[in-house]
Amino acid sequence: MSLKDEPRWRRRTLLPTPPCNVVIRDTHASRLADHYHNTLKDDLMYLNYHHESKPRPEPRQIRLTYDPENPYTKNRKNLPVGGSRLGKKPLPPDAPENVIRLERIQLHCMVKEAIANRSNLLPAIMAFRALSGETQGGGGRHTREGVQVVRGKSTEGGWIRPGLPCGVKVDMKGEKMWTFLSTLVDFVLPRMKEFSGVLLPAPSASPNTPSAVSGVVSFGLPPAAMALFPQIEVNVDAYTRMHGFHIHFITNAQGVGAQARARALLSGFQIPFARR
Repeated sequence: MSLKDEPRWRRRTLLPTPPCNVVIRDTHASRLADHYHNTLKDDLMYLNYHHESKPRPEPRQIRLTYDPENPYTKNRKNLPVGGSRLGKKPLPPDAPENVIRLERIQLHCMVKEAIANRSNLLPAIMAFRALSGETQGGGGRHTREGVQVVRGKSTEGGWIRPGLPCGVKVDMKGEKMWTFLSTLVDFVLPRMKEFSGVLLPAPSASPNTPSAVSGVVSFGLPPAAMALFPQIEVNVDAYTRMHGFHIHFITNAQGVGAQARARALLSGFQIPFARR
């Protein structure tokens, strides 16, 4: 190929053409995103607002485990005495800037058969790619990780070892997140006859547990629910096996009462909840 035919070079100056990274933007407005910004955001601000008559006091300084001035303990992990106080951390002051919002949705599937043969992960990987539409670096965005293989971190009962592939997961943000949520609410949950709603904790449950202060709502769906998604139902014969999976709705709320606010947000998207 001659120099003139080479597309990487400019014909007039014979200088190399600078690379142009193409980034695909949203092609249309999301219905659920507009519903959140136009309706839910104001309602959640009114519902969760707590008026504070005076400024909050400074947090109490708790003695650290080791003396920070001691050179022999300089690089040690220096936690406060009495353990972590994450369960007692209050929510930030209510303001329009920190209204609870949905940041990402994570799908996770454990494939036990992959411990013996890692090729058993392929049906789950194919299904998650169809459900999420995520690929590594998709749309020219370097932050998109696509479907990831989950590997064991420790030895559990002698049947799983560190570094052993045992599952898959995928994170969805932006338009892909709203599309999945719309599909879940409109097509999947109404067709599940035995699904009464996401189970709420017992009234006697402690509000200071790590899950209650994390602002994450999680629930699982059986293998039969995967075939109800339109992306899978249109070509269900291409998948050798349906897998059950967990859905994690991750919000920006952290502190005492964060999970309750996350449930209020999801109920605005018509996700049902039920008592035990």
